[in-house]
Amino acid sequence: MPAPKAPESRTILVIEDDPDIRATVHTLLSTDGYKVEMAEDGLLGLERAFLLKPDLILMDLRLPGLPGAEVCKRLRAGRYNSPIVVISAASDEFDKVLLLELGADDYVVKPFGARELLARIKAILRRSGETRTVLSFSNIDVDLERRMVTCRGNEIKLTPSEYNLLTYFLNNPDRVLTREMILADVWGFESAPTTRTVDAHVVKLRQKLEPDPTMPRHFLTVHGVGYRFVS
Repeated sequence: MPAPKAPESRTILVIEDDPDIRATVHTLLSTDGYKVEMAEDGLLGLERAFLLKPDLILMDLRLPGLPGAEVCKRLRAGRYNSPIVVISAASDEFDKVLLLELGADDYVVKPFGARELLARIKAILRRSGETRTVLSFSNIDVDLERRMVTCRGNEIKLTPSEYNLLTYFLNNPDRVLTREMILADVWGFESAPTTRTVDAHVVKLRQKLEPDPTMPRHFLTVHGVGYRFVS
C-alpha cells in the first residue's frame, strides 16, 4: 500500500462567506500543514473546485450566490469525487439524509473546536486516500476509490446514499443487519422515528443491481429484523 499523502501535499478548498471564519480556518489548516484555497461564495467555490480539484472541500451550508446544498449537488453531478464536509450553524434546520443524498460526506456544526475539525478532516482524508479496491458480486463491480459502480463495464448511476448503503452491505456480507444498525452506520442516526429510509433505499438497490428485483438474490429481507447481503 502506498504511503498516505503528507498534509502539505493535500489541498483543502474552503467555501465560506464569513471573513472571520475564513481567516480562522485558513490559519488552522495551514498551520497543520495543508495547502488552503479560499472562495467566498457558492458560484466561485464551484468554479474553483472544478479548476483546482482539491483533496477535500470544507463548505458552509449558507452561501451567497449558490447555496451549499446546491454546490454539493452540482459537484457530484460533475463527477467531483473527493470528500465534501458541510459546515452549518447550530440554529440551521437541515436534513442529514438530504445532505448525504446530495453527496456530502460529513458535517460539522458551528461553533466547532479546532481539534474536532482537524480530527474529522484527517479521518476523512485517510479513508479517501486508501488504495483503490474493487469489490465485486455477480456481474457488479464497485470501485471504492472512484465511487463507481459498473455492470459488465457499463456504469450504474447511484445516489450517494445508495452507494454508501451498497458499500456497507459489501463490507458486512452474510450478516443480519437491523434497520436501526443501518441507519446509525450509514446515515449517522442514533435513533430515528422511522426506518422507511432504509427500506426505500434497499428497493432502489434491488431495482438497479438485482437481475430480477422481484426475486432478490443479493439484498435479502430478514423478516421482522432487517436485511442480509449475499454475494
